[in-house]
Amino acid sequence: MSRLYHDGHREFQEQFDTVRLADRLEQVTYRTRITPDDRQFIESRDMFFLATADAQGRPNCSYKGGDPGFVRVLDETTVVFPCYDGNGMFLSMGNVSINPHVGLLFMDFGSPKRLRVNGAATIDRASSINPPFPEAQLVVRVAVRELFPNCPRYIHKYELVERSRYVPREGVETPTPAWKGFDWARDVLPEKK
Repeated sequence: MSRLYHDGHREFQEQFDTVRLADRLEQVTYRTRITPDDRQFIESRDMFFLATADAQGRPNCSYKGGDPGFVRVLDETTVVFPCYDGNGMFLSMGNVSINPHVGLLFMDFGSPKRLRVNGAATIDRASSINPPFPEAQLVVRVAVRELFPNCPRYIHKYELVERSRYVPREGVETPTPAWKGFDWARDVLPEKK
């Protein structure tokens, strides 16, 4: 009995004769605990993609970026990352608050390599983590349900040209993005706290 596949997966696996392959991949790659190699990979990333869904199951995918280490592995089953100032829509955080199921996709575009992490997320006050994330509004803790690498053959190779100057950093004043000065935005920005 599979821990990973449901009837929808199996239908396509049977159609394309990949049941044996899918079962083997589950046997050799699927895990419920973060390994030391997983930890090193996750904490070395400067970005990931976050999948969430609302109460009706409608998905949303967000890019989350920071400096390497902005996603922390707290233990074998828990990762945490900051929610920084954004556009004020809180699409991901709003979804997590009503549907905790999340997927995180970590990628290395240079190697290439990717790791999927699925679990249940909770949102906490920014002050709940030590050391704190500079300028975080909230922190998200993910209780890992499963993680596994994925075939990297279709990952295009990219190089980092420049890290975003808007990523909050200890001891550095974060610049204000230009869009916050546009006519349509100026009068509706939140009060600075």
